[in-house]
Amino acid sequence: MRGRVTVAVDSDATIAAAAASGIREVLIDVCVGLPRCGCAPDDAGRLADLARSRGLEVRGVMGYEGHVVGVEDRASRAEQTEQCMALLLQAHSLVGGDIVSAGGTGTYDCNTWASEIQAGSYVLMDTAYDKLGLPFRRGLQAVATVVSVNERWAVADCGLKALAMDHGDPSIDGASVWFCSDEHVTFATEPPPRVGDRVILWPAHIDPTIAYHEVLHVADGPGLEAEVIDSWPVDLRGW
Repeated sequence: MRGRVTVAVDSDATIAAAAASGIREVLIDVCVGLPRCGCAPDDAGRLADLARSRGLEVRGVMGYEGHVVGVEDRASRAEQTEQCMALLLQAHSLVGGDIVSAGGTGTYDCNTWASEIQAGSYVLMDTAYDKLGLPFRRGLQAVATVVSVNERWAVADCGLKALAMDHGDPSIDGASVWFCSDEHVTFATEPPPRVGDRVILWPAHIDPTIAYHEVLHVADGPGLEAEVIDSWPVDLRGW
């Protein structure tokens, strides 16, 4: 079975690299507001012409409204998405092709302009997206062991080295998470747990959290009573 590879390009240099590598199909990557990758919308047509002159098939455009996908107010999220897509459609009118690729879990339903939605986090969700009231369930959790308890708080063995923290602290149902340190999470709950108890943490950002680990355990059943039915290797360490 052979896969179809299409890459995003946003400059003369990346077009040259794609052509030299033997890749045959590209999308023109357009900046729609997130200061990351992407060309200016009015430069997209020139880049498409350059790509075609190098023998590449230009399938369309890509633009990611990543700065919008986490906006908690839905009306504002939809309004800002429309503004971003106006830029992408402007570029598409210059580029041509069948694909307008954009979107993410937070804008999958209000981005009605893209022909391809790049949602991914919805599969497992995280606490950042869970705030948006989306119709997806949390599916990724870390199980930690309580290692210390006193009158006011408890500590479990899951911290910065096991969790991505760019979207904030993890959550523990029924508890108040105070902070994470290198190897620990400090939290408060009533009644207090005992040393050796297990607790479930819900990561705030799943993608980089998964990259910290070597194995995902697939579990069936509720909470700590779940039965592990399979284990999947994760080949992302050092990526």
